[in-house]
Amino acid sequence: MTVATRTGPAPIRPVGGLLRHRDFRLLWAGQTVSSIGSNVTNVALPLVAVAVLDASTFQVAVLTAAAWLPWLLIGLPAGAWVDRLPRRPLMVVCDLFCALAFLSVPVAALLGRRTVAQLLLVALGAGVARVFFETADQVYLPVLLRPEQLPEGDAKLQATQTVSYVVGPGIAGLIAQLAGAVAALLLDALTFVLSAALLLRIRTTEPRPVGRDRSRSLRRDMAEGLRFVIRDPYLRVLMLMGAASNIGLTGYQAVLVVFLVRELRLAPGLVGVLVGVMSIGALLATALARRCGTARAMLIGAALTGPPALLIPLAGPGIGLIWPALGGVLVGPGVAIGNVVKGAFRQTYTPHHLLGRVTVSMHLLNYGTIPLAAVLAGALAARYGVDTAATVMTTCLALTPLILLIGPLRRRRDLPAAPAAS
Repeated sequence: MTVATRTGPAPIRPVGGLLRHRDFRLLWAGQTVSSIGSNVTNVALPLVAVAVLDASTFQVAVLTAAAWLPWLLIGLPAGAWVDRLPRRPLMVVCDLFCALAFLSVPVAALLGRRTVAQLLLVALGAGVARVFFETADQVYLPVLLRPEQLPEGDAKLQATQTVSYVVGPGIAGLIAQLAGAVAALLLDALTFVLSAALLLRIRTTEPRPVGRDRSRSLRRDMAEGLRFVIRDPYLRVLMLMGAASNIGLTGYQAVLVVFLVRELRLAPGLVGVLVGVMSIGALLATALARRCGTARAMLIGAALTGPPALLIPLAGPGIGLIWPALGGVLVGPGVAIGNVVKGAFRQTYTPHHLLGRVTVSMHLLNYGTIPLAAVLAGALAARYGVDTAATVMTTCLALTPLILLIGPLRRRRDLPAAPAAS
C-alpha cells in the first residue's frame, strides 16, 4: 500500500496566508496561465472548425466529445498510475505535450493542411494529457499544503480558473477577430510552455511512495479506488450530481458557438465576449461559499447551476442576448461553488494513498458523460435544430439539483472531515 508522507517537519503557515507560500504561488501562476489558454481553446477550436473549415454542427459536437473521451477510456488506469508516479514531472510532461499538440494547428495552417480530422486528433491528445495532469494536480496540492490550508488553496485556484472563464473566451474572440481563430491556438501553446516552466521552479520535494506492494496489479488498484467511491454516501452522491450536471452543461456548450455564429450571426469577437460574460458570475463563488457550511454551499451551488440554465435557449438577436448572458451569470457561481467545495472535500476526506484513484473514479462518471452529452447534443441539433438541442440540454441541467436531496447532504451544515469508521 502506498503511504504519503512529507519529508521534514510540517511547514508553518506563512503570515499573509498562501500568498506568502512560494511554491503554491508558482503552482497557482502556472495553472492560471494554463487555464486562460485552455479557455481560449474552448472557443478558438470550434471557431476554427466552424469559420475556417465549415464543419457541420455534429462535427463540432464530436470535437467537444473528443476532448473529454479520454476520461471514459483511460481514467481509471490513469488514476492508478498517478498514485505510482512522481506527480510534478508528470504534470510538466503533460504541459509540454499539450503545447506541441496545439502548436500543430497553426503549423498545419501554414502548410495548407488543416482538416477537421487533425482538430479531432489534437482535441483527443490534449484530452489524454488533461486526464493525467488534473489527476496529478489533485494529488500534488496536498503535498504542498497542510490539510487546513487546502480549502484556501482550492478556493484561490478555483477563483483564478473562473476568471479564466471570462478572460479566455474574450481573448479568443479578439484574436480570432484580428488575426484569425488559428492564431488563438498559438497563444494556448505558449501558455502550456509557461506553465511547465513555472512547475519546474517549485522546490518542495515530493515524498516517495513508501511500502508499495509491487505484486499488486493495476486492476486491483483501480478497483480499490472505485470501491471506495461507490461505498461512500457522500462521494457517491457528489459523483452522480457531477455526472448529471455535466450532461446538461456540456450538451448546450457543445452547440453554443454554432448557435451564436450560424443562428444569431454574431462576429467571432462578439462570440468571445458573450461567452466570457456568461461566466462572469463565477467570480462571486468563493465569497458566497464562505458564508455558509460546505454541505449547504453544495445545495446552493446546485440550485444556481440548474434552473437559471433555462434562460440560455431564449437567446435572440439584439436585446435577446441578455438571456444567455443572465443565465450564464447565474450558472457560473453554481458551478464554481460546487467545484471548490467538492475539490477541497475530496482532498481532505480521502486517504492520501487512494486520492489519485478516488479522483479519477469520480471523474470517470463525472467527465465520462461529457463526450456522450456532446454527441447527443450534436445529433439533436442535426435532426431538430440547434435551438431545440440547447433547450433539451438546459432542461436536463435544471433538474439535476434534485439529486443532492437523495443523499445525506440535505441534513448537514458541513461535510464530514473523514469517513465514518466501518
